[in-house]
Amino acid sequence: MKSLKELYKIGKGPSSSHTMGPERAARSFLSLCPEAHKFRVVLYGSLAHTGKGHLTDEAVINVFAPRETEIVFDRERKDLPHPNTMEMFAYKEDGSLILQKTYLSVGGGTVCALGETLPDEGEVYPFLNFEEIRRYCVKENCGLDDVVFRFEGEDIKEYLRMIWRRMKETVECGLKKSGELPGKLHVQRKAATLSRAVAGEGVTEREKRILCSFAFATAEENASGGRIVTAPTCGASGVLPAVLMYLVKKNRISEDLIISALAVAGLIGNVVKTNASVSGAEAGCQAEIGTATAMATAAVCRVYGYTIEETEYAAEIALEHQLGLTCDPICGYVQIPCIERNAVAAMRALDGAELSHVLAGTRKISFDVIVKTMYETGKDLSERYRETSEGGLAAQYNGCR
Repeated sequence: MKSLKELYKIGKGPSSSHTMGPERAARSFLSLCPEAHKFRVVLYGSLAHTGKGHLTDEAVINVFAPRETEIVFDRERKDLPHPNTMEMFAYKEDGSLILQKTYLSVGGGTVCALGETLPDEGEVYPFLNFEEIRRYCVKENCGLDDVVFRFEGEDIKEYLRMIWRRMKETVECGLKKSGELPGKLHVQRKAATLSRAVAGEGVTEREKRILCSFAFATAEENASGGRIVTAPTCGASGVLPAVLMYLVKKNRISEDLIISALAVAGLIGNVVKTNASVSGAEAGCQAEIGTATAMATAAVCRVYGYTIEETEYAAEIALEHQLGLTCDPICGYVQIPCIERNAVAAMRALDGAELSHVLAGTRKISFDVIVKTMYETGKDLSERYRETSEGGLAAQYNGCR
């Protein structure tokens, strides 16, 4: 498995695979042919179907500017190596081709050239799945966060502190804003409204509302192109920060404990990314929100000092009950149903941890089995439900037509 630095990335929204990924691919391509006079980029699959709403074209054009750049949205080609495939062409001033390269945006902002492995994506962990991690912890009598610190080194703690600072800044920024999100859906920001006191409500209701306000704040910042942390993606970036902010406000826990929680959450996300996918275009929203919920509930378990058994059970519950969740963003924007989905997932993360704590020792299904099941389910989902905006809510809503 790769470093958590490949899972937690700081960048601009609204989409890790459709905005951050193509931007990184463009920068990589430009470094290979800085002398180019003109560029042509062909977007395929999900990138072609929802690239406009995800600002894919703008992300690429901004990298190649001031050079002329042509963006082609090819929605017809089906024989693709990945649902998020793009071809880049560089030309001399006389129109002759300098270089052509195909890139795949595989989720979470990670990209690779077809047939190549990027040099910064080396293996850090000698584990293939959660079971191997669990066995190591039992043998070494250590916790899941210890695994991260042992194999990544002490510098990962400072990286995770930076990630936590960015998460907090994004939430705080989102809570201060109001008005409409960009795009033709005219969606109103709701984080600030959710954060205000409501007369007559009880403690439980108030806590849930505050938790949701944190999730809305990050998801709304993402939808507006703000800076966020992929956890594991942009579209699902509101779940983990919301849960961690909630735990900090409620329990006044230390930053060191938050760093440990981020480490444990990252391991869970890494297991999914290694054995399945965190890309909505490849496996539906179950891969994004489902993974984010599993990561967040594992973080809760670390904060409360739950066992590895309880942590695995919580992550399994979180992902199992998101199986089949479709990715159907209306008009291609990461707004409906994406923003509300982050808040609902944050509440599910707390519930998953509570259930696992009470029912520990009774589970029949491992986390690895659920990860495999999620991926198989995602592959069976019609393309209409994998970030193409051709099915589900996106098809029923006619406001974009």
